[in-house]
Amino acid sequence: MKTKNNIKKLLKQYNIRPNKVLGQNFLVDEGVVDQMVKAAEISSEDIVLEVGPGLGALTRKIAQKAKKVIAVEKDKKVAEILKENLGDLDNVEIIVGDILKIMGAAPAAGAAPIISAPYKIVANIPYYLTSFLIRKLLESENPPRTIIFLMQREVARRICASQGKMTLLSVSVQIYSRPELLYDVPKQSFWPKPKVDSAVVKISDIRKPKDIDMKKFFRLVKAGFSRPRKQLANNLSEKLKINKEEIKKALIELGLDVQIRAERLTIEDWIGLLHINF
Repeated sequence: MKTKNNIKKLLKQYNIRPNKVLGQNFLVDEGVVDQMVKAAEISSEDIVLEVGPGLGALTRKIAQKAKKVIAVEKDKKVAEILKENLGDLDNVEIIVGDILKIMGAAPAAGAAPIISAPYKIVANIPYYLTSFLIRKLLESENPPRTIIFLMQREVARRICASQGKMTLLSVSVQIYSRPELLYDVPKQSFWPKPKVDSAVVKISDIRKPKDIDMKKFFRLVKAGFSRPRKQLANNLSEKLKINKEEIKKALIELGLDVQIRAERLTIEDWIGLLHINF
């Protein structure tokens, strides 16, 4: 495979090995790269943020369609190779740093944030980063318009779960957006080959929830999922110190079973529960 051979050649040239700590599994399947770019529906007016660009296989394809690509790479040595590998492109900006710190840090006095204009994000992200990064992006002052992420398949399915299989993660994503599992990606699409299969997820319809105190919302949801196999009323009573009978009355008011578990609540159910005074 051409992409795989190019990556091996570059790493050997610079005497670098994939960093397991940083979750470096380079995407070498050009078909998957093309599918991700297509799913993002990138136009010549789009600014695209890429996290963990590695050696630039995806970056180059994005740059061929986008107005500008901002690629954030944590590994300094890999970033140097990336700069050399993409030196012929004038619409790619490479930033060396930790995306979680960059997204969480307030800009210095007089400095502009990493992206102030509307943007999309397309990335093959390290598995350890997935849930933290998605929350950072969705809760940021300037969230992306569309997210295309290649991630661990199990996490992808949790994010896109429907009623009956909901988790704290799926609620945390779906309160802000509409996630969709596009397709699975086998281990063979990466080098080195990871231990698990992956999947591509598209997160769209990203918005700021209206008339919702998000701090109280997540306090409620975290309490509800504190012991996922236990009844919701028991969890809320224990964690929020609310009389169980009052919680049951609230559930009945919403048309829910008093013995329901958190996994069976929809986003609308959680919002309805939040707005009831126990």
